[in-house]
Amino acid sequence: MRSECLNIKNYNALKNNVILFFVMLLFLAPNGYCQNKENTKSARAVIERLIGNRAKDFDLNIVQSKNQSQDSFEVESAGNKIIISGTSNASICYAAYTFLKDIGAVSISWEGNRIDLPKTWPKYSKKQDTPFKYRKYLNACTFGYTTPWWDWKRWEQEIDWMALHGINLPTALEGQESIWQQLWKEYGLKDKQLQEHFTGPAFLPWQRMGNINTLDGPLPQEWINKKQNIQKKLLQRMRDLDMHPVVPAFSGYVPKAFAESHPNSKISELKSWSGGGFESTYLLDPNDPLFKEIGKRFIEIYTQVYGPSDFYLADSFNEITPPVSEQNKYEELADYGSTIFETINEASPKATWVMQGWLFGDNKEFWTKEATKAFLSKVPNDRMIVQDYANDRYKVWENQEAFYGKQWSYGYVHNYGGSNPVYGDLNFYKNELTGLLDNPHKGNLVGYGVMPEGLNNNSIVYEYIYDLPWSQGKEPVNDWLKKHLNARYGKTSDAVFQGWQLLIESVYSTKYWETRWWNDWAGAYLFFKRPTLKITEFKGNPGDMDKLKQALDILNKESKNYNKNKLYKYDLIDASRHYYSLYIDKILIECVKAYESKDIQKGDELFKKIEKTALDIDSMMSAQPLNSLKNWVKSASDYGTTPAESRLYVKNAKTLITLWGGEGHLNDYASRAWKGMYKDFYWPRWKKFLQAQRESAVNKTVFDEEKVRASIKEWETKWSESSEM
Repeated sequence: MRSECLNIKNYNALKNNVILFFVMLLFLAPNGYCQNKENTKSARAVIERLIGNRAKDFDLNIVQSKNQSQDSFEVESAGNKIIISGTSNASICYAAYTFLKDIGAVSISWEGNRIDLPKTWPKYSKKQDTPFKYRKYLNACTFGYTTPWWDWKRWEQEIDWMALHGINLPTALEGQESIWQQLWKEYGLKDKQLQEHFTGPAFLPWQRMGNINTLDGPLPQEWINKKQNIQKKLLQRMRDLDMHPVVPAFSGYVPKAFAESHPNSKISELKSWSGGGFESTYLLDPNDPLFKEIGKRFIEIYTQVYGPSDFYLADSFNEITPPVSEQNKYEELADYGSTIFETINEASPKATWVMQGWLFGDNKEFWTKEATKAFLSKVPNDRMIVQDYANDRYKVWENQEAFYGKQWSYGYVHNYGGSNPVYGDLNFYKNELTGLLDNPHKGNLVGYGVMPEGLNNNSIVYEYIYDLPWSQGKEPVNDWLKKHLNARYGKTSDAVFQGWQLLIESVYSTKYWETRWWNDWAGAYLFFKRPTLKITEFKGNPGDMDKLKQALDILNKESKNYNKNKLYKYDLIDASRHYYSLYIDKILIECVKAYESKDIQKGDELFKKIEKTALDIDSMMSAQPLNSLKNWVKSASDYGTTPAESRLYVKNAKTLITLWGGEGHLNDYASRAWKGMYKDFYWPRWKKFLQAQRESAVNKTVFDEEKVRASIKEWETKWSESSEM
């Protein structure tokens, strides 16, 4: 009888196969892709900064994607281990945050984090992917309206926020002035000429886009050096997290001194931007050989300082009509597009040109289909991304046939100027996304996200928007809301949920706060606009005040059960100051009408109500110290290394959120519903106006509105130039 035992040779072969099998198990992810644990250090560091030592419970793995144009992740709990596999560090961070939110343990936001980890991890399993290769974030203007005074610590916090929200295409525009400085010096410009060229720190975004020069400068060298050091750290951290930072490129704008020293070059002096009052800007013609030479040299210097990049932002016509002839309009537009791309391509042959799609909606009279098609015509489809981010206002991608085969990304601005009324539209975002994914005409859509001009407001909007590319709109808004509230507050109740449903119906069903530009005057509320008699023509703010009041009544009543929860208190204050700001607008109109009709008694009663409400709001917002005039001004002052620098930064900070600059209509564009602004800026303006109106009514004289408004503007100027906080 033959022995059934294995001989040594067969035994060794079987043993080797068994070992190989277990090795394969060890290095295979749950979805069958090869794992790489070594490259997850950056994701682990983010999680450690969030939850500390409990991050050791997370087993993180990078896996290869079946589809290079998609990210995915998988989360499984096994014993007291959380096993996360994702296609990038950013997707792993998003997966970890999704898990922590889903179990109600963590919520992160600009206004603070709530972290309450369970002793043992619950049973959990989730797998998601996204059809959007890129999730974009940050507007070019954010670097003026929010980040001028940010140090590395604050930037590190924001990059962690980005990673935990799955963002992988952030705009990264800090630190470029040191590169421009070196570049223009190579072309013979002196320090004094560059000082006359650069704006102050808060206004640099519009200098970079060719809108303005010199405003509220000069730019201190210390600021330039600080931002260069920050950008080095910022880019390294983003790249470590598998993000693709979008960095600046040359779009044709040159300093005035350069234009004067090159009289034989074809350089157009452009009309003053946004209503006038600003210095002219100068745009080099694409057919001038200096265009490519300068553009290539900029990228060479940038690469030497910051390392190679794959995505370059270049916008030649932000709210500026291109200087092209009527006879050869399309050929000249094609030359601009072709030259910008070729400049980037020659300096960085595999890089992608990124441009903002804002101009196509903002100036649709010029940017017809024919004009846009011509501008994009000579750029390869796979080497460009048009960031169409204003779908809360314009339907550019539909009007421009999904940008004629070019890669493009869909999204919203949501926040304009850092101005912060409470609004958004969760159901709109959901319905838009599902409609977009089902649309057969969406073209070469590769990205999704939001590009706010200002941060630190309406956190729920951003939480929801960055979940959408992963859920793909399949989760009902109410289901998402319950999880969000449970994570943010640690618990919820039927009453709190009902209150939030009313908030959704009353304020978070407004996709765009259109009255911020009512009658071509900026300012989030009437109370935030420079005073005028014309407010009596106002037809009303968006939203439903009655439902908002019902929501506040419920949430106030429930607040006793959340008295130790800072985020609950924050949200309640936010909704309350919004309601009472709307209330001020209503009685402000009635007060102006009363004094106009010489009903002094009624006017006086309303005057007192306005004053009391404004001061009450200001006092109530003491519980939001980060969102305050004092914090904004102090952060600017502290950024300076000398008294002179601090004074300049304070003037920049105060001017940006009030007068802005120029003689156009930008004053109050960046209005802020902050503590200090109600008491020290908005009410004093209206008080002067209403007192003058009352005096005219009492004396039975004609009210000289123009004179009063001029005196108010003079007061605004003194206020912005004062170093007081």
